[in-house]
Amino acid sequence: MSVKKRGASLLVGVGAITALVATAGAAHAADPVDPGALDPGLTTVNLLNINDFHGRIDDDNTGELGKSFACTVLSTRAALGADSTALLSAGDSIGASSFTSSSQEDGPTISFLNALGLEATAVGNHEFDRGFSDLTGRVDQLADFDQLGANVYERGTTTPAPREYEVIEVSGLQVAVIGAVTQQTPSLVSPQGVAGLDFGDPVEAVNRVAAQLKDGDATNGEADIVVAEYHEGATAGADGSTLAQQVAAGGAFADIVQDTAGEVDAIFTGHTHMDYAWDAPAPGGGTRPIIQTGSYASNLGQVQLGFDPATRKVTQYSVTNVPTGAVTPECEADAAYTSAAQIVDDAVADAAVPGKTVIGEVSDDITTAVKTDGGRDDRQRESTPGNLTADIWLDALNQPGRPGADIGIMNPGGLRDELRSPPTGDEAPGEVTYAEAASINPFANTMMTVEVTGAQFITLLEQQWQPEGSSRPFLKLGLSDNITYTYDPDAAAGSHITSVAVDGQPIDEAATYTLASGSFLIGGGDNFTVLQEGTNAKDTGLIDTDAFVSYFERNASVDPDFRKQAVAVSGQPSELTAGDEVSFTVSGLDMTSVDSPTSTEVEVFVGDTSVGTFPVTAGLIDGVPTRNGSADISFTVPEGLTAGAATLRVVTSPGGSEASLPVTVTAGTSTSTSTSSTSTSSTSTSSTSTSSTSTSGTSTSGTSTSGTATSTSTSGSGTATSTSDDDVTGPVVETDRPGGPMDAGIAGSGLGLLLAAGIALALAGVRRTAGRRH
Repeated sequence: MSVKKRGASLLVGVGAITALVATAGAAHAADPVDPGALDPGLTTVNLLNINDFHGRIDDDNTGELGKSFACTVLSTRAALGADSTALLSAGDSIGASSFTSSSQEDGPTISFLNALGLEATAVGNHEFDRGFSDLTGRVDQLADFDQLGANVYERGTTTPAPREYEVIEVSGLQVAVIGAVTQQTPSLVSPQGVAGLDFGDPVEAVNRVAAQLKDGDATNGEADIVVAEYHEGATAGADGSTLAQQVAAGGAFADIVQDTAGEVDAIFTGHTHMDYAWDAPAPGGGTRPIIQTGSYASNLGQVQLGFDPATRKVTQYSVTNVPTGAVTPECEADAAYTSAAQIVDDAVADAAVPGKTVIGEVSDDITTAVKTDGGRDDRQRESTPGNLTADIWLDALNQPGRPGADIGIMNPGGLRDELRSPPTGDEAPGEVTYAEAASINPFANTMMTVEVTGAQFITLLEQQWQPEGSSRPFLKLGLSDNITYTYDPDAAAGSHITSVAVDGQPIDEAATYTLASGSFLIGGGDNFTVLQEGTNAKDTGLIDTDAFVSYFERNASVDPDFRKQAVAVSGQPSELTAGDEVSFTVSGLDMTSVDSPTSTEVEVFVGDTSVGTFPVTAGLIDGVPTRNGSADISFTVPEGLTAGAATLRVVTSPGGSEASLPVTVTAGTSTSTSTSSTSTSSTSTSSTSTSSTSTSGTSTSGTSTSGTATSTSTSGSGTATSTSDDDVTGPVVETDRPGGPMDAGIAGSGLGLLLAAGIALALAGVRRTAGRRH
């Protein structure tokens, strides 16, 4: 085991960064070689690395994943030589963890990493999930490894908050490890937990500290080798792409590759859950390794550095990802492995009793969107658990004693697992356990409500297109089944959304709607900043995991719903004139969750009049967001349609997804029905309302069954009022149980249906009857 040497943490003022980088020594050229092929005349430094481990000591209630990973780490170290090898991390070792770890506040994971000899880690955004005080208090006390964040400062200062770097001894050399976390961290965690911190540019921070460690002044720390641990990485789509493509895409990763100073000999990355091992160009010539291992203990990163004792520089290196393998007899005889395995076994046993409690069942797989490489968690696309979870949030906040809500929303990054039928555990087919439910929502966010206008909700949907330079260019919100919309994928920023419907009726931009979600998203997390502009925010005290569990306890069975709630429309028509040719394209017709149907055709209607059936071309459409399934629509507008506002509907088969576009018929008369001045809202148990009638631009909503929230709008005047019981916030829900039932019964959302002529209907949502999703 290598011996740590505590490095000084002298901060250089931000104003001096440019000068330090400019005066830094020229980059030293290094040559890539195959693993194990370093020149024997060089001193070998072996660095093993993990990133985004997320407490995966267990993922199937057996602990086999944790044991296999422990064996991979220890056997790789033994093969390379313990004295020449160090284990490091690029962050998110804890947080968003599986039930075995999260139910015990990640204590078992920290002990497990201690047993494997982890020596230093960059702080990831999830290290801040429970707040900075928890990180510097409880976590630091449990961990034998330091948490490093050179770009994390005390609010309003340039004073570092955590340690900036750690110097460890490997092969007799001083190796400095500098940590930095994504600058987006404040948008990725609850704001309260990082209220006293500033997050600066990670590359500037790494360069500043690297220059300090190479300035020849022993009083402020010196190192023979410098490596950077960035909790930031290549953007979505990196798997299978090239380094050149990723750099050309720009953003934080391009800055890391191009601007990290030449004093840094190797770059470890994380955060984006990508798998790559590349030779990156170094400033001044030569290359250096840049690597990320994927996530969830799927790989172990391995970088070998060949240090020339004569020139005091790294002149060769190798970089590769080592897949996690099976436990070997050699590991089972190793004391270090035995210690790590025992930690896993104890954690699994402690979590078993509450975790195996059956809370409900599913009729089929409910999974996140599948990536093109077959992996889970494509956050650009709509998914069955995303929409289901949004339904659950809406349902929970409309239970008796809760404040009531109109719309549920869910961020895709909060879905950390999936529901399978039959499941992988030893419970009966279709059954869902408390552990499975908790693994999907492991963050323990409290449930909140906030009021926004219809216009602000449209902005919320626009903010799915993330700010330029974000690690992920698009994040698809999960939406309760009473929300549908259409969008133009090629429109300019801020102009993508073309129609939105609430409970089957056009959204009123002037009306007020109450949203339900976890405290992370309501606080503006994931760059959905418009939610911070909402009013009357309430924290109910209900924990998201308990809300999720209680929903299953109240419903006999839960089914996946594969109907899309968002469809892309290119060349969307606004007018229909009898005899004219109309052409447009619809895309994004299919989900990619497991078992989602593939559309083969769409039928198009004007009102109730069918104007044709058109084939669907299956397959991936590149873009932001990526989409599956498209159809080119072209038809002649029939004679005899009623003039005025109407609805153009596109219905997929199989699957039954429906997109509705607002149009104006400019000529003709007909006995056919078109949706214009009078319509009736659809009904669901999550938002039960009476019908709503609109005449001449004036709309009056019906009343909801919940009585907790109503909204009334007169479209002609542009005014809207909203009433709610401000004193009803609900009791704080206990969280130290496997999940008890909440009060039975399903209340309506209390949304007043508001019609505005000329705004589109969108997709039909999931409807629940007798406790089931259909």
